[in-house]
Amino acid sequence: MDEDQSERTLLAAFTKYDEFSSIQRNFLDACGGDKQEDIDNAKRLLIKLTSILAEYQEQSYLLDPFLESLVDPVVVQLKKSITNLNASESSQRIGLVAHLLYLYINFRGYKSITRFFPHEIADLSVALDFLLLPDGPAQVTWQWHLRYVMLLWMSLICMLPFDLAQFDDPKSIGKTASDVETVAKSYLSRAGVERQGAAILLARLYSRKDTNVKFPLFLDWTKDTVIQLDDLFQTIGALQVLCELTKSAPAHQVLPFVRELFNITSAVGASTRLASNTLIRKLRIKLVSRTLLRLMPAKRKRIRSKGKTLRTDSNAVIDDESDEDIDVPNEVENILEDLLKALQDRDTVVRYSAAKAVARISERLPSDFSEQVLDNVIQLFSIHSMAAASMYDMPAIAEYTWHGTSLACAEMARRGLVPDDRLGELIGWMRKALYFDIRKGAHSVGSSVRDAASYVLWSLARAQSPEALYPHATGLAQTLVTVSCFDREVHIRRAASAAFQEFVGRTNLFPHGIDILRKTDFYAVGTRRNAFSIVAVEVAEHDVYRQSLLDHLLTVTVRHWDPAMRKLGAQAIRNICQLDLWKLGQECIERVTPYLTFVDSADIHGALLTLTELAIAYKGAEPQDRVEFKLRELFSLLSKVSPSTIQSIRNELITSAACHLIASSITLPEIEQPTRSSVPHWRSIIDFALKSAVVLVQESAADAMAAVSVLMDCNAQVERFIQEAKSGTAALQQSVCRMLGGLDYNSHPEALKIALAFLLACVDRSAPTGLKNVEARRNAYYSLPRIIQNVLPRLREVFPPEIAIAVFSSFLSGLEDYSTDERGDVGSWIRIACVKGIADYSTAIISNASTISQGEEYLPLVKFHEGIAGILKQGVERLDNVRQQAGEQLLRLLPLSSHATAWQIHGEGLMRELFSSDKEEISWSDSAWLFPRAVKLLTIKEYRHAVLSGLVLSVSSKTDSTQRPVCASLIAYAHGLSVRDEAVEYDLNRLATDLLAQAKRNLALNSIVIPVLQTFNVLLDADAFELLEEDTDGLKSLHSLLSICARNVTKIKNVQRIVASMKVVANLLTMSSLRAACASHLPAFLGHQYPKIRSDTAETLYLVLQSKDVGIETDEAEEILLETEWSSDNMDVIREAAERCAGLLKGP
Repeated sequence: MDEDQSERTLLAAFTKYDEFSSIQRNFLDACGGDKQEDIDNAKRLLIKLTSILAEYQEQSYLLDPFLESLVDPVVVQLKKSITNLNASESSQRIGLVAHLLYLYINFRGYKSITRFFPHEIADLSVALDFLLLPDGPAQVTWQWHLRYVMLLWMSLICMLPFDLAQFDDPKSIGKTASDVETVAKSYLSRAGVERQGAAILLARLYSRKDTNVKFPLFLDWTKDTVIQLDDLFQTIGALQVLCELTKSAPAHQVLPFVRELFNITSAVGASTRLASNTLIRKLRIKLVSRTLLRLMPAKRKRIRSKGKTLRTDSNAVIDDESDEDIDVPNEVENILEDLLKALQDRDTVVRYSAAKAVARISERLPSDFSEQVLDNVIQLFSIHSMAAASMYDMPAIAEYTWHGTSLACAEMARRGLVPDDRLGELIGWMRKALYFDIRKGAHSVGSSVRDAASYVLWSLARAQSPEALYPHATGLAQTLVTVSCFDREVHIRRAASAAFQEFVGRTNLFPHGIDILRKTDFYAVGTRRNAFSIVAVEVAEHDVYRQSLLDHLLTVTVRHWDPAMRKLGAQAIRNICQLDLWKLGQECIERVTPYLTFVDSADIHGALLTLTELAIAYKGAEPQDRVEFKLRELFSLLSKVSPSTIQSIRNELITSAACHLIASSITLPEIEQPTRSSVPHWRSIIDFALKSAVVLVQESAADAMAAVSVLMDCNAQVERFIQEAKSGTAALQQSVCRMLGGLDYNSHPEALKIALAFLLACVDRSAPTGLKNVEARRNAYYSLPRIIQNVLPRLREVFPPEIAIAVFSSFLSGLEDYSTDERGDVGSWIRIACVKGIADYSTAIISNASTISQGEEYLPLVKFHEGIAGILKQGVERLDNVRQQAGEQLLRLLPLSSHATAWQIHGEGLMRELFSSDKEEISWSDSAWLFPRAVKLLTIKEYRHAVLSGLVLSVSSKTDSTQRPVCASLIAYAHGLSVRDEAVEYDLNRLATDLLAQAKRNLALNSIVIPVLQTFNVLLDADAFELLEEDTDGLKSLHSLLSICARNVTKIKNVQRIVASMKVVANLLTMSSLRAACASHLPAFLGHQYPKIRSDTAETLYLVLQSKDVGIETDEAEEILLETEWSSDNMDVIREAAERCAGLLKGP
């Protein structure tokens, strides 16, 4: 997937503080209320607070200056609610406040937030009693936020230096501590965040001097849990407690229990069930490493570079301790062996924990020992690479080992544990790791290894001295720049760029460092296409980097498993070679030529793409005699690929690339001397590609034929392809229709007549020659305007006006193509092509009107305005992509129209005002933006019918995002119209008349009548037509509408049309002038043969009578509608009820 995505906005400050604090105050006030409305309001406000916090999630530190003012009121409210807890206190209110606190903790971390919690000694009993309350809010299942916050609060209070026994009765000494322990242990088996809070609480409880006697009992309980119960959740909770305690408790409290802790880790590792859990393996590594660290001395100072500084005497921190003073525990060797195995774990979190543990332990070892650890770590790289011929022959499982090892090296490098004499070996492995990419099925693995390798080099730049890095600087610079430009993943490119930046800033060893850094910054390499096509070329301007870039492209990128990468790599080679084409181009040709004979299709495809791009580069070079020789050389290389490989249905990428190579490198001698051609089978390649069902291959074959047509007369070939297409497969028809649009007809106009006749016959669905294949018709529509543009300089000579008008008329007829199949509205492909065809044709004629004598013959005004009307109709229809294309083409035509007096678009000023405003982003696919503006186009008389037709179809859309805006816009527009006003462009009477005219012209077409009736229903529901009853012509229109709806109700089979008609009749019932007529037609619907119609009619009629005033008493009629079983089979009862209901609604 390409990374052509916009960057997230980087914020400079918490600009929404005032808004956020105001919402929070309202939230806390609502939580203090005693009504259900207050709770509902608090929930809504909490959603707003959550949304604002989410905006700052990636820059959460921006809230630090405001945390105290924000968190304090919430904590006070929580404590107040807990202290004053009574029977009337809603658990929802307390839960909502706790939820907000949890959001803060999740946003900024519990350590940052808990320091604002109240921490007086008396608070312990408040929090503990609340958690122990049998039916309290904390016992509600869904109140996990509350339990988590309370456990963290208690963990903070437990850090206060006071004796818990002072809370106990004399008869029950130790009860408070036992209660705290019991509460915390009860949550250790939970799967949610309560377990984390309970673990922190227990760790701090056992760290206290007055309660640490309970720790041995907890260890015994843990061993029983691990060994006997084999309980996953209990084990995770217990390990979290032990990890937290070994990290924060004083050493003298941990050391007596080291043996028991090691026994627990051994028991966990011995259990197959427990060891299969990722989190348990991670916690086990943490526990064993933290326990060992307690046996070792404190951190030792190491020689560590501080980078470039103004004072040379502060460049390093010197080790001031002797290695001989270090007493290495006996357990170190076994634990390090365990950690080295964990570096190869299948889960990233385990590998990362092991890497940090190895580095922390090594940091406390003597120098000789830490070097031995580093040596053992580096040796892990060779586990899978010893038997592999190259990096790409290693098994996929090698990713785990290389990633864990790279992380360990990074952590050790960051701590200054890599001696200068090992730098060369480590950097050598890292340069390999930066290219770690192993094919696995349809994708590859290794991005994590490349990312970790960038981390290692970044760490080395920070920790090593420039003198030690100097011998490796140039090679590192070339590797990092190459990865920054050409890695497939955006985060790897950016990681390599960051490592390069660190080296430049701290060592100043990289050639042209500042200039390269400017070209390969965070944003420049963020988009893959930009990195390949722009950044790489700018970097290649420096000779020191050019060859390494080309080497990577030729050996890795053009052989990559991803076809998109191969294509970008070939384009990058062309761009770089243009810096010195005749030298670099020949070198690239020689290096990729052997790939043409390889077995792997990716190698062949990449080589063909590279040769194609080089041919394109040579075409623009000088001198021409050398260029032709080079093109013939490139063309001849196609013969090295087996014809069976190219002409294989499984190798469509190779077939496509071969056609592109033919198109870019074929020359006249190869065509004129077919028997002496270096690639005798090039014609058969194109013929095979034209018959392919793959669109990519069809397009490349069309390009190849277009290139050939420039050099030779293609009349015979055009005739042959057309004859084959008439009786050929759908794929061949698609290819031929596409190909005919790209040929060069200037030198052989006879082929133009044949091609035009065939294309026009293909798109004529009413003729026997019309193609049924939608894709072929679409391609034909795309080809027609391309032909016009191709022959535009000689239009009068080779293109009679009557043919041109026929082409334009075909576009107009294509706008009415609403074909559907199992894929949906496939006719939209045709309509989009026709919209673009109308715009392309019109642009070509209008732009060149001065050079085309009697241009009106080629684009009559009547046809032009029909085309504009068609574009407007498509621009307001239901499909987003069709609307967007129509809008783009209309905006393309508006500027042309303003400069062409003969082809003025009616209402051009209004359209510019509505759609060309510079203040707003234009997006015709956005219904909410478009339709409030589009309805105003109804004031343009010449295009009114088309616009109204499109709006009506959108009203009938089943897509809510389209239907709602268009209905709301039509209603608002109709309410703004007067009933009758000759002084204005449009009124309500004419709107009703125009809608009726559409229905009357197409009474037999449900696809038109149903949307019209649905539009009437929308407007009648909104009372937009209620004023028509007072106007004579308006009343006639309403009677005509009623007549259409009531006509042949019992004979119509389309349920959707019957329902739409019924709803219109029900809505017209509210008008007194029409009530009797409407009521007389109701029995036809209430007594219809379809039960669904009867039930829907009764329901609709009841809702109308309930919601609107019909001018008479309707209680008895409503009772009949409710009590009658309209879906029953007893038709006599139903008809009698229908007649009674209709009689009652007719009124006196």
